[in-house]
Amino acid sequence: MANRFAIITGASTGIGFELATLAARNGYDILVVADEPLIDAAAADFRQFGTEVRGVEADLSTIEGVDRLLAAAQGRQIDLLCANAGRGLGRAFLEQDVADWRRVVDTNITGTLYLLQRVLRDMAARDAGKVLVTGSIAGFIPGSFQAVYNGTKAFVDSFTDALRDELRDHRGVTLTTLMPGPVDTEFFDRADMMDTDVGTSDGKSDPAKVAQDGWDALMAGRHSIVSGWKNKLQAAVAHVVPPEVTARMHRNMAEPGSAKD
Repeated sequence: MANRFAIITGASTGIGFELATLAARNGYDILVVADEPLIDAAAADFRQFGTEVRGVEADLSTIEGVDRLLAAAQGRQIDLLCANAGRGLGRAFLEQDVADWRRVVDTNITGTLYLLQRVLRDMAARDAGKVLVTGSIAGFIPGSFQAVYNGTKAFVDSFTDALRDELRDHRGVTLTTLMPGPVDTEFFDRADMMDTDVGTSDGKSDPAKVAQDGWDALMAGRHSIVSGWKNKLQAAVAHVVPPEVTARMHRNMAEPGSAKD
């Protein structure tokens, strides 16, 4: 058993898988969670680094799912949390089922906030711990045809900025926001966006590179990191260009049928 213990959510694939790999490689015992059976196969892969690995399948859009995750920690002190679980949803908002957009909101916001509150209370009490939250540059852009997802990421980006200030007297606690752009993962397939320009683009970021950027920023105690120079440029533009312009730019990427031949 290692001296350090980490929890990584959304760890079955993509950025979360890469973050869990980094944690295990750097000597953390890890508890990994996802809302699908694939988490068991992922957990087996992480064991190559010789630390203790446990996997749990839980729906982090629910309070009960987060409680199940925390119960699986078996009372162990959490030294590192990567709150990476997230869900997307494409297409026009008026066409979406309530249950579908509600699950995006509950996964990206409600479940994330509850997990952060539970874990950070203990970290703040002992003035020690590291937390990485996966936000997105989508939070800077009105997300035409991805409106609920972008709205949830705007909340996460803003919330972590505010929470970081509330924690300013707890100098031993590090809260870092990772803000990637489009990443080459299953996200767009699961969000029903494979007929869109962004969903089929070859220009998505490598999840391993994004995870490494987030990890390095967390270990350096940085407040936030926009991963990738193109995304840094897009984030800068979003702060100065009128929202009606950026919304139209997003439409061009995310509107159904916008995929290039």
